[in-house]
Amino acid sequence: MPHYDVAVIGTGPAGQKASIQAAKLGRSVVAIERSADVGGGALSTGTIPSKTLREAVLYLTGFRQRGLYGVSYQVKERIAITDLVYRVNHVIREQVAVVESQLRRNNVDIVRGNASFVDEHTISIETKGADEPPERITADVFVICAGSEPFRPPQIPFDGKRIFDTDNIFQMGEIPRTMTIVGGGVIGIEYAGMFSALEVRVTVVEKQDQLLGFVDPEIIDALVYHMRDRGVVFRLGEDVCNVSVTDGSVVSTTASNKTIVTESLLYTAGRQGATAGMELEVIGIEPTPRGQILVNDDYQTVVPHIYAAGDVIGFPALAATSMEQGRIAVRHALGEPVTRQEDLLPYGIYTVPEISIVGKTERELTADAVPYEAGIAKYAETARGQIVGDNVGRLKLLVHAESRELLGVHIIGEGATELVHIGQMVMAMGGTLDVLINNVFNYPTLAECYKIAALDAFNKLSAQTRRDTEAA
Repeated sequence: MPHYDVAVIGTGPAGQKASIQAAKLGRSVVAIERSADVGGGALSTGTIPSKTLREAVLYLTGFRQRGLYGVSYQVKERIAITDLVYRVNHVIREQVAVVESQLRRNNVDIVRGNASFVDEHTISIETKGADEPPERITADVFVICAGSEPFRPPQIPFDGKRIFDTDNIFQMGEIPRTMTIVGGGVIGIEYAGMFSALEVRVTVVEKQDQLLGFVDPEIIDALVYHMRDRGVVFRLGEDVCNVSVTDGSVVSTTASNKTIVTESLLYTAGRQGATAGMELEVIGIEPTPRGQILVNDDYQTVVPHIYAAGDVIGFPALAATSMEQGRIAVRHALGEPVTRQEDLLPYGIYTVPEISIVGKTERELTADAVPYEAGIAKYAETARGQIVGDNVGRLKLLVHAESRELLGVHIIGEGATELVHIGQMVMAMGGTLDVLINNVFNYPTLAECYKIAALDAFNKLSAQTRRDTEAA
């Protein structure tokens, strides 16, 4: 029975970084992957496929250039699913090879099969269809990075033809003319943006009264405005209680007795931890009803030497944060010092246009009674914004009114998920407004928005100081 210092269950973003971190600390490591390929759902059905699909959509539709050449501009007149999936499959193959190479280069043993706990230090690994008995492995430390899978409520008759979840959306035979998307979370809004760019008439049904409540409301307002301008219909505060296929159409009935008829339906309202069959109850770990594992701030479960990280523990369930969680979990488990910047983890939301945020929102600062000022820059104010044809984008800085410390960065527009890291680094170093004002940015770039927004905040703060002085 092989014994390892660390056994990692799952090779998605959290599992990759947990395995490599343990190996770099000189420990013996095994990574168990239930799928044929490493990378987990992030590579097979989630992050990489959906973001690649987005890029393929934006390129083939000519969407990015329409601000320059008009709304009728298009690179390819008739876009088929095969055009989109070809690029997706190519990127997946390349990334699988990269991840497997990284694991093997760091001497991480890779074992394929479904892992389940026998006791607190032993797991059984069963390979589907194999004639041999399950392999058993023991370890001193376990990190569960099993990921998540789509939640499938019984009232939704998924068929992979007209009614899809995010795991089988790439099996769609053709691009529909109309689509209902149930769920206005990150995944649902990302797909709504992609399909609306393909000129699919999309209806988004969301149970909450607002979209993406953790995002700055001004940014969300801008996103909703531009999505509505492309024909997306939002049904907020609504819940789909019944779905049926009638005469080749998908008929969705809401709790308020509204009927929505479209050619297809994509269900994105929630995910659940992929913990079924892991026999966690045997070792005293009780998953939530959605299969998620509860952990403390160090990603430690109720069993001290068993940790969990990534989508399997729930929000925020983003690849970048999952990677950091896996790294922190292993360092804590092995008694190594942990340096973390968890208050400054960036959020990248690949909507159309894309959104990225780091730090505090206005809502949070107001609740904490923190005096602040906001500085705004519009992409259209920059030469680069005009060059790339992005008249939508804007960058918003939140600055402490007294110390001038940068507290939050909120961006919507082209390259938002790249631009946010400039603000993230300034915040990590405790930088103030003056750092951005005095910095020289390449011209013409979208990064100039930082200087424009910083000067906007500076002018507002200066005006307030003058008013206070005159009042005194």
